[in-house]
Amino acid sequence: MDNKIQIKPIGKVNVANGIFLIQIQKEFLPALINIEGFSHLQIVWWGHLYDGEQYRTYITTDKPYKKGPEKIGVFATHSPIRPNPILITTISIIKIDYEKGMIYTPYIDAENGTPVLDIKPYHTSERIKNCKVPQWCEHWPKWYEDSATFDWQSEFNF
Repeated sequence: MDNKIQIKPIGKVNVANGIFLIQIQKEFLPALINIEGFSHLQIVWWGHLYDGEQYRTYITTDKPYKKGPEKIGVFATHSPIRPNPILITTISIIKIDYEKGMIYTPYIDAENGTPVLDIKPYHTSERIKNCKVPQWCEHWPKWYEDSATFDWQSEFNF
C-alpha cells in the first residue's frame, strides 16, 4: 500500500490591520464559480506553526480547559498541536473579489500566511438537531454568531 499523501495549498490566509481574508491562488480562481449565495464557508487549513516532529508526538494534553478534565486527547480539542496539523474553521463571508480571488471575512482563527488546503460551502443541512457535548463545555456558545462575544479567554489554561 502506498501511504504517500500529497497536499497542495490552494491559497493562504492574509491578516493585516484588522482585515481578514483568504487569498486564492490564480490557478484555482475558477473553483469559485457559483459560490455566491453562500453566507458561510468551511476553510481547511494547515497549522504550519505547529508542523514539526516535536508537536506531532503530542496526543494528550493536561487540562487545556479550565472546566475540562485533567487530561484530554487532542482529538477532543481544536488544538493545532496534533499528529497532522489539519484544521477547519467556519467563516462568514463579507464579500468575495472574484477577479483577485480574495474572500473577506470578519475573522478567522489562523495566522497571517497560513496555507489554505481547501474550501467547502457550509450548508444548513449540516446542522445537527440533537448535538451533544461533554458537560465541561455545555456552556459554550450554541451558535457561531454568539462565539464572537463569548469570553473564550476565561475558558483556557494557556
